[in-house]
Amino acid sequence: MQTELSRTLGIEHAVFGFTPFPAVAAAVSRAGGLGVLGAVRYTAPDELRRDLDWIEEHVDGRPWGLDVVMPARTVGSVTEAEVEAMIPQTHRRFVRDVLARHGVPELADGEPSGWRVTGWMEQVARTQLDVAFDYPVRLLANALGSPPDDVVARAHDRGIRVAALAGSARHARKHRDAGIDIVVAQGYEAGGHTGEIASMVLTPEVVDAVAPLPVLCAGGIGSGRQVAAALSLGAQGVWLGSLWLTTTEADLHSPALTRKLLAAGSADTVRSRALTGKPARQLRTEWTDAWDDPAGPGTLPMPLQGLLVAEAVSRIQKYEVAPLLGTPVGQIVGRMNEERAVQDVFDDLTRGFEEAVDRVSRIAGRSGPS
Repeated sequence: MQTELSRTLGIEHAVFGFTPFPAVAAAVSRAGGLGVLGAVRYTAPDELRRDLDWIEEHVDGRPWGLDVVMPARTVGSVTEAEVEAMIPQTHRRFVRDVLARHGVPELADGEPSGWRVTGWMEQVARTQLDVAFDYPVRLLANALGSPPDDVVARAHDRGIRVAALAGSARHARKHRDAGIDIVVAQGYEAGGHTGEIASMVLTPEVVDAVAPLPVLCAGGIGSGRQVAAALSLGAQGVWLGSLWLTTTEADLHSPALTRKLLAAGSADTVRSRALTGKPARQLRTEWTDAWDDPAGPGTLPMPLQGLLVAEAVSRIQKYEVAPLLGTPVGQIVGRMNEERAVQDVFDDLTRGFEEAVDRVSRIAGRSGPS
């Protein structure tokens, strides 16, 4: 699975593995892809530095990358407390009521919320980058589009390629004009924040819109056949995230959540604002149903929603309250029906890719009517 981009980056397979787990990122790189660690959950520089040290020690000299969440425009400094003060009491009561209906226990006194995603805040993301730029990062990806111009310049000064996710050709052209090196075309099927255009339509549109910039296809890819389809659409690689959640290297800290993922079908996800305030594909649960119910108060805009539900999500995860328990994941979850090592996933991807290419080659080689 070699392309011009994979050869440029020095990786064996044009597979880019996004993950919040350092062990998965390292395993993806060791398997011949490029592991990309999601940094959004890191609020303390020392914690990020610890995990980047670990990755660097376990990739066997292979390249790896980092994914951050930064707005393109600078909006000035704002504290977490100032943002918290903007959350209406009606929404806080709604959260308490949903948790009470399901009997979700409180956290222990003084126990911090383990799901406090503040990496969306510009000062937090910049602190993450200050740490990351001390390491041999080969790829910097931004989940909210093009990062600020000065961040792109800092990355380029260090020889780091910058990628940005796009849900439309219009977004992709903006990334190109901002000096982005790689566009990730993220289809409707993908897990997490995603747009409304399916990968089969989106990928060739983005490829044509930003040529000759390389494009990665994201969303709906969990087999070698799907990798081959993505490359045939003009992509120079695939961006995979959901597929790694049920690998043995992933650390979900929740056997119940792993069981839900393994049992889920491709129709068991929903694109909801319940988690962050922006549409994000995730497992459909009674938690997402409550927020999507027109009778409820409705979700708040990002970042208010994420801060509002942070403690609730931590409680749901800690006590494994099954009806409410979920996670961002794409429609490809229907193929994730067993726990496997990252290397085993790669072996299946490469084998399926080769079989698909051989099959298409045989079809293309036929002459005359079938």
